[in-house]
Amino acid sequence: MKIQNKNFNFELKEVSDEGIFSGYASVFDVVDLQDDKVEKGAFENTIKNKMPAILWQHNASDVIGVCEKIEEDTTGLYLEGRLLLGIEKAREAFILLKNRAIKGLSIGYHAVQWEWREEDGRYIRILKELDLWEISLVTFPANELAIVDDVKGISNTRDAEKFLREAGFSRTQAKAVIAGIKSGIRCDDEDDEAIVAAKNLLYKIQGV
Repeated sequence: MKIQNKNFNFELKEVSDEGIFSGYASVFDVVDLQDDKVEKGAFENTIKNKMPAILWQHNASDVIGVCEKIEEDTTGLYLEGRLLLGIEKAREAFILLKNRAIKGLSIGYHAVQWEWREEDGRYIRILKELDLWEISLVTFPANELAIVDDVKGISNTRDAEKFLREAGFSRTQAKAVIAGIKSGIRCDDEDDEAIVAAKNLLYKIQGV
């Protein structure tokens, strides 16, 4: 199972001297730079069963806080967290957060259910259900999604097939997409929206 990261400009509400902070970790119905849109209800199942850890820069060995409260409202995924100020990294994060030097928050998640939808001439991935693993305070919220960094690193057919399989395609579908691209089949000749979207993505990858 591949864990993906999604970055946000953290809508911080406040930070107390005890390290308690609050804000929105995700906002619903907004198309991001990677043509993803998180749908209301996407976090409903996962937050019923677990509280995500709060990490520093997605480093699993740098747990810096705990979620005190997390819920969906009409705006997005609202959280109240508490930095564990007895931990050095948490104290560093607190100082940066308090001085607004950090404005980024990123979620680590697994996409459980999604669908492709055409909006304004482009295909948008509607994220309908997400399995939330962790929430990280990050330095650079403007960074592209980690999964896009992986895509940019694809340089051969094997890597391209692996990427498509991890995205949910069968081995046969992945091979068909790559073969279609190599043979010059245009995306708009296909009927399957997911295949079209995958081709549009892979056409941009150097070496495929």
